[in-house]
Amino acid sequence: MGNSLKAIVAFVPSNECQKYLLEDLEEMPVDKMVDLSGRQLRRLPLHICSFRELVKLYLSDNNLNHLPPELEQLQNLQILALDFNNFKALPLVVCTLKQLCILYLGNNKLCSLPLELRLLQNLKTLWIESNCLQCLPEVVCELSLLKTLHAGSNALRTLPSQLRCLQELRTIWLSGNLLSEFPPVLLDMPFLEVIDVDRNSIRFFPSLAHLPGLKLVIYDHNPCRNAPKVAKGVRRVGRWSEETPEPRKRSGAVIEITLDEKPSPPPATKPEPE
Repeated sequence: MGNSLKAIVAFVPSNECQKYLLEDLEEMPVDKMVDLSGRQLRRLPLHICSFRELVKLYLSDNNLNHLPPELEQLQNLQILALDFNNFKALPLVVCTLKQLCILYLGNNKLCSLPLELRLLQNLKTLWIESNCLQCLPEVVCELSLLKTLHAGSNALRTLPSQLRCLQELRTIWLSGNLLSEFPPVLLDMPFLEVIDVDRNSIRFFPSLAHLPGLKLVIYDHNPCRNAPKVAKGVRRVGRWSEETPEPRKRSGAVIEITLDEKPSPPPATKPEPE
C-alpha cells in the first residue's frame, strides 16, 4: 500500500507531497549520502540540490526522465546513480558534475551519449548496460581515467578503434550484445584484466595469449568453433574452457565439456570510488 500511495503522490508537485516522498529529509545527512531509490519520483525535489557537500546521490528505480539545472550546485558529488529510470537522453547538467567517479545509467532508454560527457575527466566507472545503444559512443573513449565499463545488453555490433586510448581500462563487460566477431580493438589493449563477451554471436576467437594483464575472459553462449587461446594462469569461462583451445573429438563426434559456473555478474551493491 505504501508504494501505491507514493506512486499517486509522485504526480502531485506540492511541497507537502514532495516532503512525504523525501520522508522528512530536511538536512544533509552526516554521511553526505542521499538514497532516494524506489520512491516513484517523477522529478528530483529541488531541496536536494541545496545539499552542496553531498558526495553520493542514489536515484535508482524511479520514473525520472529529466533533472533540474539546479543539480549543478552539487559540485562535490562523486557517485550518481540514475539506473532504472526513463531517461531517453542524458541530462546535460550531469556533465557539469566534474568530481563524479562513478556514474550509473543502466536500464534506461539511451540511444546515445552527449559530447559533453568528455567533461567528466574523473570518471572511473561507467555503467550503460541495458539501454538502446547500437554503437559505443566515441565520447566514452575520451574518459582517460575510466577503469570499468559495463556496456552489456545493448545492440552493439562493433567497438570504436579509439577505445585503445583508454589505458586505465581494466574491465569491460559486453555480454548480451550483437557482436559477430571478437572486437579487434581489444587485441591492442594489453592492460585489460577482464573481458566479458558472453551471449553474443562470435563464431571464432583469435588468440588472447599476448595480453599480459588478462586474468579472466568470459565467452560463453557464443556459436564459436574454438576457445580463445590465453596465457598460463588466465581463467576462461565457456565451451572447452578446461581443454585445449579446440574441442576433443572421438569418432567424428564432438564431446561436450562440463562448463564452469559463470562468475557472478557485477555486484548489485554500488561500489565505492577508489
